[in-house]
Amino acid sequence: MARSLVALSLLIARLAFAQDDPSFRSDVSLVHVDTEVLSKDGRIVSGLTLKDFRIFDEGREQKILSLSSEDQPLDLILLFDVSGSMRPNVQKVAEAARRATAQLRKGDRVAIMCFNLGVTVSTPFVEDIDAVATGVEGVLRLRFGGGTAIRAAIYSAAQRFIQEPKSGRRRAILVITDNVGMPGSEMTVVRNLWEADAVVSALIVSSKGAKPVKGGMVDPLAEKSGGDTVKATDPGASFIEMIQRIRSRYSLYYATPEGQAGTFHSIRVELAPEAHAQNPGAKLAARRSYQLSR
Repeated sequence: MARSLVALSLLIARLAFAQDDPSFRSDVSLVHVDTEVLSKDGRIVSGLTLKDFRIFDEGREQKILSLSSEDQPLDLILLFDVSGSMRPNVQKVAEAARRATAQLRKGDRVAIMCFNLGVTVSTPFVEDIDAVATGVEGVLRLRFGGGTAIRAAIYSAAQRFIQEPKSGRRRAILVITDNVGMPGSEMTVVRNLWEADAVVSALIVSSKGAKPVKGGMVDPLAEKSGGDTVKATDPGASFIEMIQRIRSRYSLYYATPEGQAGTFHSIRVELAPEAHAQNPGAKLAARRSYQLSR
């Protein structure tokens, strides 16, 4: 489910590192919202505390019960575009992919998927960095070709997360693509991402001669899930930037409001007035909805 029903043991573990230590009951189920804060010039804004944020659920302000901003382990799906339009970019993809393994840390779990018209799981979730490196090299040896079902691939990646047990790791799907592909149902994919509690971030590698769709195929999915896109003028450096952004997000929690099971609730996150005044022009990225537990 999209909300995180966090057990007391997980809460205690998180709050051991949290910046704020409010009191709450152990039987309260919580909504989890990962939030990225960037300055107007694109730098990561660090050092914010619980009092610096406001969260609205269905337009009603909620009391934030805890905040954590430490580097949490990742559950990361590397989703490689191996369609025909990406064939000229194999070397760029290789550079970015090899940087991927260098950015992994102990406790991270990584799965590797690739797609053109279909989706293949090359490596299931593993914590072994060497296994991830081997899986990446395997993708680079593939014959790139065929069409590009980007949104269907992201839907499948989100489904993988839905099938995985909840943990204390941050969930992210990192797509390496030229952002050109077949259309698909945007909101169907977005709702799957909300249910999975996973953000989509994309490393956009330009393909010569490719005609990008206005607004991009990945961009609206990234925006609505709370992720972002980066144009890979320097794929290796861009990959490092994206991992840093994912790791630097603030994890916010509030008590789940009453409501009908299976329905989606809207979320809005903003800076409190004082924090906003101290960070004029700051941009926040967070998922816009979650599904109440069935």
